[in-house]
Amino acid sequence: MFQKLKVFFKEVKNEFVKVKWPTKNELSGLTIAVVIATILSAIFIGGVDYLFYILLKTVLR
Repeated sequence: MFQKLKVFFKEVKNEFVKVKWPTKNELSGLTIAVVIATILSAIFIGGVDYLFYILLKTVLR
């Protein structure tokens, strides 16, 4: 069991070497893109939710 675990961690280490890590500029740019996309999604979902609320309120009167 310990031999399999040792092989597993050795393979994990080898895979980490192959990873292309983003630069600082790429990371900050992608982070900003994710934050903007999240905010826009929240606004859109909130707007649709509000429209359904108004529609349901009107129908149930």
